[in-house]
Amino acid sequence: MAENKTGKRVVRRVLNYKWIVKNVGFFLFVALLMVLYIANGHYADKTIRNISKTSKEIKELEYEYKTLKSEMMFKSRETEMIRAAAPLGLKINETPPVRLKQ
Repeated sequence: MAENKTGKRVVRRVLNYKWIVKNVGFFLFVALLMVLYIANGHYADKTIRNISKTSKEIKELEYEYKTLKSEMMFKSRETEMIRAAAPLGLKINETPPVRLKQ
């Protein structure tokens, strides 16, 4: 029974109004730290989502670049150039160019 009374005294001492008022600044500081901790977690999640979105966009652009590059390589071959120039009436000159000597 004596321990029970001392336990109540400790609780009363800890929950004393004067003690609470004296430590309001500390409680506000701890509350501010908790808010900052939660905000930091949300900011990190948002940043991770943005990084993931950007990496997906980069992969899509990389695939598009490779596709366009392969199409350009195909279209720049001599036979494809001849085929594309034929409707315009252009054709390869059969005579070799003339060299000028000095």
